[in-house]
Amino acid sequence: MSLRHPIISVTGSSGAGTTTVKHTFDQIFRREGIMAVSIEGDAFHRYDRAEMKSELARRTAEGDYTFSHFSYEANELVELERVFREYGETGKGRTRHYVHDEKEAERYQAPLGTFTDWSPFEDGSDLLFYEGLHGAVSNNEVNIARFSDLKVGVVPVINLEWIQKIHRDRAHRGYSTEAVTDVILRRMHAYVHCICPQFTETDINFQRVPVVDTSNPFVARWIPTVDESLVVIRFKDPHGIDFPYLISMINGSWMSRANSIVVPGPKLDLAMQLILTPLIERLVSNAKRHRH
Repeated sequence: MSLRHPIISVTGSSGAGTTTVKHTFDQIFRREGIMAVSIEGDAFHRYDRAEMKSELARRTAEGDYTFSHFSYEANELVELERVFREYGETGKGRTRHYVHDEKEAERYQAPLGTFTDWSPFEDGSDLLFYEGLHGAVSNNEVNIARFSDLKVGVVPVINLEWIQKIHRDRAHRGYSTEAVTDVILRRMHAYVHCICPQFTETDINFQRVPVVDTSNPFVARWIPTVDESLVVIRFKDPHGIDFPYLISMINGSWMSRANSIVVPGPKLDLAMQLILTPLIERLVSNAKRHRH
């Protein structure tokens, strides 16, 4: 953790909805006049698309059916930890971009499925914002979680997560349901051992729970809407959280445990604004005070 150069990490698996949560953070940053440097977890993959395909084939031939982007060894976690540490100490660091689609290939003038060159952060930022798969990892090799000042988990119940991933990958990446199912199965080992443990490290978890039948996510014709969902918000340390205020401001919400509040799906953005804005303001104001 850093008093002078704070770091916020948003962690969730593919299809969890971290990109949507990032939009809410961006709104807060704009409204409050906060300059944030943003980095993506995909920038710290170890392999580009062609290399990953080759590595998957090699491991499968050797009988390893569990290797995936979720796996620790498929990512440059030592480098990610170094970036977190360096930013916390100096406010500086570097990142790159993984080129996902044709639009990004044109924007970055780089081939599809490759990485751009590493480049330094802009000077004068107020905080570092990470969004990706491994923002709260703590294992025998690295402890990324300790360098983040605010760790947020985005964790829809798993059937909903699968539905979101299947629909996204079919619509935007041209995959068949069978191909996405194969990816889900391959990733399950690392999901259990590499992704889930992070959600005990996070300070706040946002878990969307559908209130419609998602018993067979592989044949679901549409993604449950926010109106068909509740969101469970869990605080690792509930001290200082004004639950009566939140319940009074968020119509239809209630406490389910001493550290958890449940809100209607359409109220997620409001809940995030109410909960996160004062936390972010505190981090930035404390940082400015310690820098001067």
